[in-house]
Amino acid sequence: MLEFPEGAPCWVDAMFRDVEAAKTFYGDVLGWTFGESSSEVLMGPMQVGAFGTMLIAKEPSGAVFGVWQPGEHKGFEKMGEAGSYAWAEVFTREPAKPDAFLTKVFPYGAERMDPGDDPEAADMDFMVFSVGDPGQPVLGRMKMGDDFPPEVPPYVQVYFAVPDCDEAVSKTQKHGGKLYFGPMDSPFGRFAAVSDPQGAAFAVIDLTTTVGEMPSFG
Repeated sequence: MLEFPEGAPCWVDAMFRDVEAAKTFYGDVLGWTFGESSSEVLMGPMQVGAFGTMLIAKEPSGAVFGVWQPGEHKGFEKMGEAGSYAWAEVFTREPAKPDAFLTKVFPYGAERMDPGDDPEAADMDFMVFSVGDPGQPVLGRMKMGDDFPPEVPPYVQVYFAVPDCDEAVSKTQKHGGKLYFGPMDSPFGRFAAVSDPQGAAFAVIDLTTTVGEMPSFG
């Protein structure tokens, strides 16, 4: 079982109208298997048996997130492997609000990405939050531009690792899910933003397929 420093993402929850359909979808797209677990009530802080304590909160610009204080359940058993959690980013139109909030609530160091000479990245506002010394990146923050429809609220984008991004997108669409963005190459991996057939949004990323040089932060 992995150990997670304070402020590092350690678990992902999703709610579905049709649990069995969700199992079929994620079993094929991400290779997940499923067991039985106790139900969780979305309120808090609340004790979840011996597993730990949780709460659901909203940062000042509107993105909803959860906080977990571990008991017997520490969090993800794997990270960065096929089908497992890889990364998370806060998408917001008001970056100053989550930037100030997150660094006060969690023990984060923050570094802004330098777009360098890339004209396509000139307007990008991307922050990386890290924990520990030396800093371990645990969370990103992206400013939402004009390409995001106004009805899309601030949100947290969760990335799951896959061995082949294009294949994961194909399986998503085969099951009735949607492709919102990509697949796109980047120095971090080839990724795409999708949703399952019931509307739960997430991203898939092939961490082994990288294109371009890693950006600098400062």
